Amino acid sequence: MAAKRIKKKTNRISRLIKPRHWVAMGTLAAYAAAGAGKMVVAQDRPGEVQQVPPSASVQALPIRRYEIAPGPLGTVLQSFQRVAGIQIEAADPALMGVPSPGVSGLFTVEQALQKMLAGTPITYVFNADGSISLQLKQISTSVEVTDSAPILSSSLPKYEQPLLDIPQTVGVVSQQILDQQGATTLRDALRNVAGISLAAGEGGSQGDNLTIRGFTARNDLFIDGMRDFGSYYRDPFNTEEVEVLQGPSSVTFGRGSTGGVVNQASKTPELNHFLSGGLDFGTDATRRATIDINTPVPRLGSGAAFRLNAMGNIGGVAGRDVAENRRDGFAPSLALGVGTPTRLTLSYFHQNEDDIPDYGIPWMFNGPAPVPHSSYYGLRDGNYLRTYDDIGTVKVEHDVNEKVTVRDQVRYANYVRDALITEPQLNGIKLWTPLDAVSVTRHEIAVNSTETFLDEQLDAIAHFQTGPIRHTFVSGIEAGRETSDPTRPNYTAPSTSLLDPNPNQSLNPNVTIASSVHDTALSAGAYAIDTVSIGRHWDFTGGMRFDRFDNTYDQTVAPASHFNRVDQKPTWRAAAVYKPAAFGSLYFDAGTSFNPSAESLSLSAGTANLPAESNKTYEFGTKWDLKQNRLHVNSSWFRTSKQNAREASPTNSLLYVLAGNQRVSGVEADVRGQLTSRWEMLASYAYLDSRVDSSRFYPGAIGYPLANVPKNTFTMWNDYRLPKNFEFGVGANYVSSRNASSTVPVDPTTGIEKQVPGYWVFNAMAGHPLGEHVDLQVNVYNLANRYYYDELHPAHIVLGPGRSALIDLKFKF
Repeated sequence: MAAKRIKKKTNRISRLIKPRHWVAMGTLAAYAAAGAGKMVVAQDRPGEVQQVPPSASVQALPIRRYEIAPGPLGTVLQSFQRVAGIQIEAADPALMGVPSPGVSGLFTVEQALQKMLAGTPITYVFNADGSISLQLKQISTSVEVTDSAPILSSSLPKYEQPLLDIPQTVGVVSQQILDQQGATTLRDALRNVAGISLAAGEGGSQGDNLTIRGFTARNDLFIDGMRDFGSYYRDPFNTEEVEVLQGPSSVTFGRGSTGGVVNQASKTPELNHFLSGGLDFGTDATRRATIDINTPVPRLGSGAAFRLNAMGNIGGVAGRDVAENRRDGFAPSLALGVGTPTRLTLSYFHQNEDDIPDYGIPWMFNGPAPVPHSSYYGLRDGNYLRTYDDIGTVKVEHDVNEKVTVRDQVRYANYVRDALITEPQLNGIKLWTPLDAVSVTRHEIAVNSTETFLDEQLDAIAHFQTGPIRHTFVSGIEAGRETSDPTRPNYTAPSTSLLDPNPNQSLNPNVTIASSVHDTALSAGAYAIDTVSIGRHWDFTGGMRFDRFDNTYDQTVAPASHFNRVDQKPTWRAAAVYKPAAFGSLYFDAGTSFNPSAESLSLSAGTANLPAESNKTYEFGTKWDLKQNRLHVNSSWFRTSKQNAREASPTNSLLYVLAGNQRVSGVEADVRGQLTSRWEMLASYAYLDSRVDSSRFYPGAIGYPLANVPKNTFTMWNDYRLPKNFEFGVGANYVSSRNASSTVPVDPTTGIEKQVPGYWVFNAMAGHPLGEHVDLQVNVYNLANRYYYDELHPAHIVLGPGRSALIDLKFKF
């Protein structure tokens, strides 16, 4: 039977190669996953087996994410060489026309190569210099079939299992998706993950603000597994992919992470030359330029490479008069020892912005004020948001042996923020007041602040066995120092008309200092996570962590104050995974997290003696890799509860208690990958049932949803590769209605829930190469020019942009 199957497959493949090669294609080898079984073997003569193992340097190469579409092998290999940094040669140029299935996911070089050559009559040989040679398979008399290679885990440190086996909902937005959608902010990337809703900036912090699974994640943003503490709007010019881990993750990330965490995986140096980038021109005077330069540096060793990413961006906001975004940045990185047991990476990231900010429109009783989309209530010459962000990181990795790896990361970050922003408010109006008689109060939010972050993470990863049980043991220690020094001036500005706002008015020149604070937090943590595999079907994970968070707060403006708070708290995680097949898993996960009162480096007389909030999550889920690992289907059910939510007294600003109880139950489903050889799709849906279960100070909120938590979110992106190299994409985002507040859900005047309506937004893309090195891409956003409410805050609402377009000239050499 095996001989018949081989003969049938050989006949099909022989039609793809010129007749002179037919004799060399009597059989095909099945490819084994790394570590799953024997390598493919070929025989020149009966009884003589020739194995082609990779060189030691290739084996040590790091795991990388590949997003390479199916196509001719020559085209596929060009993309592979760029990502892997390995030179490939073919014995016969005719091999380059053989169709390849491409590769999508995180793999070693060996695994990615096997994926790209699966189903072809081509094998490979690793040369002594680290390059790879391709050749036709020889006549084989022995074939060993094993399971296909797994999709490996994300680039996050501390996660060593394949994504299929991670007992947690993990959403990945690849660089390919970011490029297709023309994403220019982290917020754009996160719109591809259901269960996330965006929140507007606050008085205490500006920049990216969001909720994950119903709970705020403002302090749960990371770069390469280390906290990204700054209050700024992140640009993905140096981002390889964005990863969202949903559910409490304090065991691996420390404080916070009630609903989940967002990790930005940085672009890293590779062992080959390339130059790529883009020039963008769009509506609202938008201009953008990016460049990505990578080159080996042989003077520093055979495993040395340098990479530089840079960006400049300026433009308005569609439909929002006056508002403007201006930012630029650069990110150099140097890698030494790539492909060797000891690897060193030095990286630096700088981004600055100088915006005319937009805090949107005011609430009017229980809903958004009914005003035109272009209504801007800020001050053209008086408002600004300026941030300067510098992040330096040193990472050392050492493979002690094939089973043990030690990693040490040290990071210092400095975030400077200077902001003066208008928040529009309506105060003291009556239901019968005519709209043209309504006056908007300009609440001026001002801050001048510097935040710093010094952190070290030392991790060890070990793979070993105790009898028949296989272990993946990850442990580490972490120590950090964070500071925040905000000074808050008081500005006043004249009120303006609701229907005819005047952005050309001026601030009152009289300024007073409301507060000047110095806050320092010292953190330390230690953790251990063990995943044991029993047979082929069962994995069990158990993890513990202990954190100490010591915060000191000093206020120097009268009335001067000094507070100190130390929280010491353990967290745990437990999970079980059952794999009924090599391409599917069922799992149960439970874990805890905590939120100290000084989580965002802010204490007060009311919170200095208040312990941390505690959270717990249970999750059931299933994951399947279908169509030879090209289509990934996941779904889960979960419940997260905050067992002692922090509440502030509405009548006494010095009184806080841990007396509330909040919970979110939900269902998520995710489909991503190739539906056909030309059609790729990403789609996810989340249903979140949130509610306040108990409250001491706000009993009227019991039974109502939590703030900024839509019951339904849906996102979809389709990419079609048409004949003659045309490419077309179309996507949709849906967010259902959201409430403004968890404590006061009902407007006191109307007695109706204070909420914004839901919305649909549709986007599209078309692309075509203009030559070998230049592609043209056009993106159109908000096709229907919908008026929608994008970012929510209890005191204001930021509107989504109107219809806009972006033309991108992409180049690559």
